[in-house]
Parts: sequence; C-alpha cells; structure tokens
Amino acid sequence: MNRSSRLAVLGTALAGLLTPLLLQPAQAAAPSYVALGDSYASGTGTRSYIADGTSCQRSTAAYPSLIAAARGYALNFRACSGATVTDVTNTQLSALTTSTSYVSISVGGNDAGFADVLTECAQPWWSSNCDAAINTAQSYITNTLPSRLSTLYSSIRSRAPYAKVVVVGYPRIFMGEDCNAFTWFSPAEQSRLNQTADLLNSRLSSAATSAGFSFGNPTSRFIGHAVCDADEWINGLSSPISESYHPKTTGHSGGYTPTVSPLLTGSTVTVTAAVVAESSSSSEEQAALQRQYAEADAQIDQETFVAPDLTTPEARRAARRAGVDIDRFLARSQRR
Repeated sequence: MNRSSRLAVLGTALAGLLTPLLLQPAQAAAPSYVALGDSYASGTGTRSYIADGTSCQRSTAAYPSLIAAARGYALNFRACSGATVTDVTNTQLSALTTSTSYVSISVGGNDAGFADVLTECAQPWWSSNCDAAINTAQSYITNTLPSRLSTLYSSIRSRAPYAKVVVVGYPRIFMGEDCNAFTWFSPAEQSRLNQTADLLNSRLSSAATSAGFSFGNPTSRFIGHAVCDADEWINGLSSPISESYHPKTTGHSGGYTPTVSPLLTGSTVTVTAAVVAESSSSSEEQAALQRQYAEADAQIDQETFVAPDLTTPEARRAARRAGVDIDRFLARSQRR
C-alpha cells in the first residue's frame, strides 16, 4: 500500500471515530427554577443563611434549595424575608423569563400582617386585643388579598409562560398549648390563629386554581410538629427573635420539600445526606447571584414578631386596670 492509500485509509478511520462525537448534541443547560416569596420560602427559622449581603435570610436548608439540589435545577433564589405581594412584584418578578421552567411562590402572610397579629396575641389577655387583630387579618384575607393574588399570578404567567408554577401555603403553627415562658397564647387564641392559616390557604388555593397553578398545602405534614409538640418543626419564641414562629430545618426537609416537590417536579424529593450536602455546596454561588439584587432587596421591610415586654409603663397600667399583680404574674410565668 503506497503512502497516499495509507493516508486515505487513516482518514476514513478517523472520520468513523469522530462522526458519532460530532453528531452528539451539546449538553443541555440545567432547567431554570425561580423561587419567589417570603420568609417561609427563604428559610427564616433554619438559623443558617447565605452571605448575600441582604436581610432576606436565604438558607440552603430551605425547600427551594433542597429541591434544586436534588433535581439538578439552576436555582435563582429570590424569596426574601418580609416580602409582600407588592415586594414580590417590584423586586422578584424580574428574575422570570420565557426560559424559566419552574416557579414556586409563597406570599400572603405578611400582607395579612401575621407577625403583628402574633405580637398582639402573645401578650396576656389583659394587655392585648387578640380577637380584634385576628378579625382584621381575616377580613383582609377574605376581602382584599384575592384580587392582589390574581394580579400577581397573572404577572407570573405573563413573564414565565411555559413554567410549571406551584403556589405554596402555610402550616398551622400551634397545637393548643403554650410552653414558652414569656408568651401567653391561650388555647382559644391558638385555635383562631390556626383557623386564620387555614383561611389563608383556602384563598391561596382558589387563586392558584384560577390561574392554572398547582397549590401545595403543608398543613397535614406539620400535624404533630407544631410549636410545643414533642417533635417540633416550627420555632416557638426564639433568639434571635426573627427565628420565632418559622419552620426549622426539619420543617423544610420533612414538611415543605415533600409537599412542594411532587407538584413542581413530578415526584417526591427525599432529603438525604447527599441532597443536604449538594444544597449546602451551592451557598457561595447562590450568594454571588443574589448580591446582584441587593439594592432591590433592601426595599423590603422586615416583618418580625416582637416578644411581649411586661416591664413597660403601659403594661403595668394595663395590669392595674385589670386588677392583676404584674410581679406575681411574671413570677408564675417563670415557673411554667
């Protein structure tokens, strides 16, 4: 075989080897997942947050990060503590595009003033008007919130026309007993607060259905795991105070993730040690991404529970009007 023939055979052989490689498609980009919403989505309560230069308290232990890690999604974690419907509209929707594949949205609790309601109801009966605060919140949820949700959901669909969208609800916080020394939620107040969470979920569900979105209701998964339950998945009165009445890491791994993941991805994510590690490893990358939005996030006012302070002159005057010896009252509370 002469030199020209050998080269021809070699060229043919190389072409046979290279052609299948050249015909293979480029590796597909990871599906885009945008997590919108408030503190119940960002992960407030998990006590560990990414260093993104904001007060949003985004956690790799929160369900959006866990789901993204398990499924290999490219997460844009826009949920931020304190966010209302207006905040989501003004500071988070810009992350959505026509290429967004998945969206989760948890918002409405701050619009109803739930932190302020808890602040009012945590005080002793003689120092607060819990029923009035709950009535105001329920009226807002029933009469005002639905139209705002409808407008928000329409905007989400307009910006992300091909995305699978899951609206995420809120758990019942209480189980009928207040085991914290310096809050005074009565059983009746706890029942009404849980009813308010149910009412909010019903309005979120209706609005989601009208928009063609799925609704993830975490209520059943948190039964037996409320504040003061033996296996508590929600923080009671905590330090720092912002952690109070928000899901712990177990609330996200055992409550929210198995609620949201089948609706969003088609199957349930089991939060294994490998998933937790993968999620945790995304911290720096996610922090860098969210720093781009820091100026927008700074517009969001944090909505935080305020612990009762019965040492104030106002509290002492209220005690006197009710015929309560405040010093004895506090002493008994410390022994609870």
